[in-house]
Amino acid sequence: MFDNLVDRLERSFKILKGQGKITEINVAETLKDIRRALLDADVSYKIAKQFCDDVKQKALGMDVLTAVRPDQMMVKIVHDELAALMGSESTDINVKGHPGIVLVAGLQGSGKTTFSGKLALNCKSKKGMKVMLAACDVYRPAAIDQLKVLGEQIGVPVYSEEGVKDPVAIAKHAVEKAKQEGCSVVIVDTAGRLAVDEEMMDEIAALKKALQPTETLFVVDAMTGQDAVETAKAFNDRLDFDGVVLTKMDGDTRGGAALSIKAVVGKPIKFISSGEKMEALDVFHPKRIADRILGMGDVVTLVEKAQEQFDEEQARKLKKKLAKNQFTLMDFYNQIQQIKKMGNIKDLASMIPGVGKALKDVEMDNDSFKGIEAIIMSMTPLEREKPEIINGSRRKRIADGSGRSIAEVNRLLKQFEGTRRMMKTAIGGGMQNMMKNMKRPRR
Repeated sequence: MFDNLVDRLERSFKILKGQGKITEINVAETLKDIRRALLDADVSYKIAKQFCDDVKQKALGMDVLTAVRPDQMMVKIVHDELAALMGSESTDINVKGHPGIVLVAGLQGSGKTTFSGKLALNCKSKKGMKVMLAACDVYRPAAIDQLKVLGEQIGVPVYSEEGVKDPVAIAKHAVEKAKQEGCSVVIVDTAGRLAVDEEMMDEIAALKKALQPTETLFVVDAMTGQDAVETAKAFNDRLDFDGVVLTKMDGDTRGGAALSIKAVVGKPIKFISSGEKMEALDVFHPKRIADRILGMGDVVTLVEKAQEQFDEEQARKLKKKLAKNQFTLMDFYNQIQQIKKMGNIKDLASMIPGVGKALKDVEMDNDSFKGIEAIIMSMTPLEREKPEIINGSRRKRIADGSGRSIAEVNRLLKQFEGTRRMMKTAIGGGMQNMMKNMKRPRR
C-alpha cells in the first residue's frame, strides 16, 4: 500500500537536505516533485495543486528552528496536510438504535459482501453486539450463498428469503426478525451493478428511505483510483451516505482514492479492508496513514493488532513457562498462529519505522511459515514437548513427513533452542532486577 508514493515523497524531501533554510526557490523544487508524486498516485490535478499550495503557504510562513533541518520541517508540514486532506481524525460508525441499521452500498465487485461479513465480526467481537446480516442482493445468487458462508464462519445469523426479488421487503423483514431476536445491529448487504445506473440508484435510495438506517456506508475498490472518487461522488449526490470504506488495500493501489475521496465528497473514510480474512478490517486513522505514507511506520496500529490477538492470561502462562525453561515447540507453533491472525506479515513489518523500506523488494507472506509449521506438526506430541530427544533417525522421519530437508529440520531445532535460551535469559534477568528493587530499602 502506497509503496510508490512513499519512495517518490522521500526523494522529494532530499532536495531540501543540506539547505540552511526554507526558501521560495527550494520549496518550489520540492513541491514540484511532490505534485508529480501525487499525480502518479492517481490524485486529481486540482487536489494535488491545492495541496501543494497549502504546503507552500505553511512552509514559507514558518521559521525553521535551529535544531530542525529544513527537510525535517517540510516532512512535518506535509504530514499534517496529508492527515488534514484525509480527514484529520478517525470517525466511528453509528450503530445505535433498536436495532441499529447499517446499509452497505457500492458497485459490483467492490467487496461489499466480504466487507459486510467483516463489519459483522467487528461489531460482534470488538463492540460485543448481537448482529444479524441481511442478504438483499437478489440479482446475484452467489452473493446470498457467499454471505451465508461468511455468516456461518463468524457465527452470525444471515436473513434471506428464497425466490423473493424485492430487496426492500427482505430488508424490512430482516429488521423485524432482528428485533424479535434481540439483535443490536442489522447489516444490510445490497446489490451492485457493473456501473452507476438509474435503476441501481433508485433501488438503493428506496432501501434507504424504507429503512432509515443509522449508518449508510459506500464501499469502493481502492485500486480504481480516480474512478473510485467519481463513483463515490455520484452515490453521495443521490444517497448522502455517512462514510466510505476502501477495500483491496493490499492490492496494487497507488493511494489516489484514499487521498482524494474526503476532499471531493466531503465524507470521511471510516474503514480500510485488505485480504479475505474476516479479521482484516481496520478503522481508518488519517494521521497513522500519513505516517505510513511518509515512511514513519505505524507502531500504534501494530500494538493494537497485537493486543487484539494476544490473550493476557495466555501471556502470563507463557511467561511462567519461559522462566522455567518449559517453552515448547507447540508453544512456538501457537505463537505463529497468533501472529498470522494479525494480518499479512510484510504489512505488519512495514508498520515498524524503517523496516518497510528495507523489506520493499523482499518476498514475504504468511506462507513463509508453512515449512516451519509442517516440520512441527510432523513431530510426535512428546517431540514437540521435549525437542532434545530428537535424534538422527527422528530427524529423518520428521523431514520425510513434512516434505522438508533434514537440514531445514536441524536449522529449526537450532534456532528454537537459541530463541528459548535468549527468552529465558531475558525473563530471568527481568525477574532478578524486580526482586532486587523490591528488597532495596526505601530512602
